[in-house]
Amino acid sequence: MAGSYVNSLLGEREQILLTARQHWFTLFSAIVLEIIFIIILVVGTALAIAYLSYDYIVLIIGLLLLLIPIVTMVTDILNWRNKQYLITNRRVMQISGVVNKNVIDSSLEKVNDIKMMQSVFGRLFNYGDVEILTASELGANIFRRIARPIHFKTTLLNAKEKLDRGYDSESDATDETDQIIDLIARLDDLRDKGVITEEEFNQKKAELLAKM
Repeated sequence: MAGSYVNSLLGEREQILLTARQHWFTLFSAIVLEIIFIIILVVGTALAIAYLSYDYIVLIIGLLLLLIPIVTMVTDILNWRNKQYLITNRRVMQISGVVNKNVIDSSLEKVNDIKMMQSVFGRLFNYGDVEILTASELGANIFRRIARPIHFKTTLLNAKEKLDRGYDSESDATDETDQIIDLIARLDDLRDKGVITEEEFNQKKAELLAKM
């Protein structure tokens, strides 16, 4: 279901290059108290049943109280699971919400700068904040505690560079590379036939390779 929703947001020839989420530390910090409450309620209910009368009443009350942290924990897990950061060959997207979806995207063309902040623990456990500065009205978009922030940043930089160079997709880049290789092969054939000199061949080859 989530995959079909994401695919419905993509434009023609738009491809997802990377899907990222917040680090599992974010989820753990949200549900750790709920886990503790669940353990306390389970132990407390078991002790109450063992030492008190009215077993069924105590059990029912314990189960009803247990539903509260379980429901909130499931909600936190679903919110973490459905919060995604996507890089496509045209934009960077932030999607959140389980039922009601909230989508924020920034065109790669409007991305002016990318900043990454990592604490000591962030470097140890591979998470950090990535701030994207854009020329849009939003100005800046911060992705907090994102997993593998260096990989996210480099993928975003590479996608922007390809878009700036006129590559709308990976297939475009592949086609361009194939054309350059074909031109070099033709130049090599002309050199073998004596149409161009070795110096001319090397010069043209260097110019073509610089475009790759």
